[in-house]
Amino acid sequence: MKKMLHYVVLGLFVLFSTLSNTALQAAEKNPYPTVVIADYVFGCMASNGQTRQALERCSCSIDIISSIVTYADYEKAETVLSLRRLSGEKSALYKTAAQYKNAVDVLKRAQAEAEVRCF
Repeated sequence: MKKMLHYVVLGLFVLFSTLSNTALQAAEKNPYPTVVIADYVFGCMASNGQTRQALERCSCSIDIISSIVTYADYEKAETVLSLRRLSGEKSALYKTAAQYKNAVDVLKRAQAEAEVRCF
């Protein structure tokens, strides 16, 4: 009985080690935080219908974007886009400065690629 318990514990250890390694590999492949991915997919589905097909396409889309644009660059571009929505002089800098325009352009190109490949 004691030997069987030892094998069960050993088996559980191997199982949890394998699951932990799989989770780490997934995190390395997609460094975007889960909340950012979920937010993107929810927004995309709101624009494209609340269907299973939209879920698959929107998930594909953020996967493509994350393979092209680093999370830091994605975050920068999303911040600029958010600041551009402000009214008045507050948003003028974010609409005209070349560095901000380039950050948004990179994201838009990645989104266009995702559109072609996923939709």
